Amino acid sequence: MQCLLTYGPFLVLGRAWLGMPGFLAASTLLLLPASFAWPAFVAEVLATDVIVSRFGIGPSDIAYTTVATILTALVVYGLSRLTELVAEVHDSRAELARLAIAQERLRFARDLHDLLGYSLSAITLKCELAYRLVPGQPDRAQEELTEILQTARQALTDVRTVARGYRDMSLSVEASTAESMLSMLGVHTTVSLDCGELPTAADTVLATVLREGLTNMLRHSKAENVEITGGRGGRVVHVAIANDGVGRTGRIPSADATGSSGIANLTARVREHGGHLSADIREDGWFVLRADILLPPDGADAPPAQEAKA
Repeated sequence: MQCLLTYGPFLVLGRAWLGMPGFLAASTLLLLPASFAWPAFVAEVLATDVIVSRFGIGPSDIAYTTVATILTALVVYGLSRLTELVAEVHDSRAELARLAIAQERLRFARDLHDLLGYSLSAITLKCELAYRLVPGQPDRAQEELTEILQTARQALTDVRTVARGYRDMSLSVEASTAESMLSMLGVHTTVSLDCGELPTAADTVLATVLREGLTNMLRHSKAENVEITGGRGGRVVHVAIANDGVGRTGRIPSADATGSSGIANLTARVREHGGHLSADIREDGWFVLRADILLPPDGADAPPAQEAKA
């Protein structure tokens, strides 16, 4: 229909209608697939030249008409595509904003789980211990209650830190705290860390692995012995938490590293740093949670793009 409206009036209006083929050529570029649009575009320009030549004008006028038709088509095409691109950019910005909000919600939920899971597990166990100590050892019970109060205050501080979006943790501090708490609970703990100085981001993710691993251990096992080890080989640094509580619970934990929300969160954190998280049972029957991450070449805090080999 547009072809008829473009070329039909030439029979009546003649040269006065020479500005219209450019709009037909623009519609061709906008509506047809690229493989058909450009050949049709060239054909329409040539058809316009043939029509113009019928009016008995010289080559210079034909060249002028050809350039005018092409420029008109490209300008209309460009303005139309610009409008579409602006709409696409607007939609993309809205989608990015939605994804940013979803990512922040996920971060908040993940950090809250990692922080409060450990603290609440420790508070629960210490409350049970204090309850048993009250009749016969009131002084010891008072010490445990003091520890509970300190842990609760730390949990409140952690929640506020998560809400502000800043939460740096230290692997060595977490290991020292874990050793102290487990000793109070009667769990023999061995700590051997030789990771050297770590970037803040790597230090935080390994400390989080340690905290979540101990949280799961306190919830799901009855360990009497725990080993916390860590080391560094080149750019790869690892931390492992092993315990002998598997057989005492009457069930064997899954070796699937995504078997729980806490471990799934850790898996996502470790992968962000180009690493690998594994959960398995050693030959001696101990359950081991291990994280390997790859440090950036320059020691920066940004997660590396490659993956560490377990």
